[in-house]
Amino acid sequence: MSSNTGVDKHGRDVLQELAPEGRALRALIPDVYSAFADLSKAAQAPGALSAIEKELIALAIAVSRQCDGCIASHARSLVMKGATEEQVAEALGVCIQMMGGPGTVYGPRAFAAFKSFSTPQSDHSNEADKA
Repeated sequence: MSSNTGVDKHGRDVLQELAPEGRALRALIPDVYSAFADLSKAAQAPGALSAIEKELIALAIAVSRQCDGCIASHARSLVMKGATEEQVAEALGVCIQMMGGPGTVYGPRAFAAFKSFSTPQSDHSNEADKA
């Protein structure tokens, strides 16, 4: 696991920490995880909204729910889908508008997570894969 300082502590490190626990639970209830994966795939499929717009909505909900694992997962997905820092920042601005003070805490955490996955690292190709 990378050091728990800087941007990684809200992105890569969160997913690495949750991965073993997620795998253990998934082993016991694989049908639930499979159904959730199918739901996620259907909900995130491009349609009237682009894949990036849908992922920005998911990140905003993760921020509003103050779910660090969700924030890290959706931040990683935004990087993979090609979202820009500006797009993420604007979505987080709406979080701050709607949440007030907690948005000023979890918004920056989400932005740090996004930057964590935007920064190349040598050994993160499969980290926390589908945690």
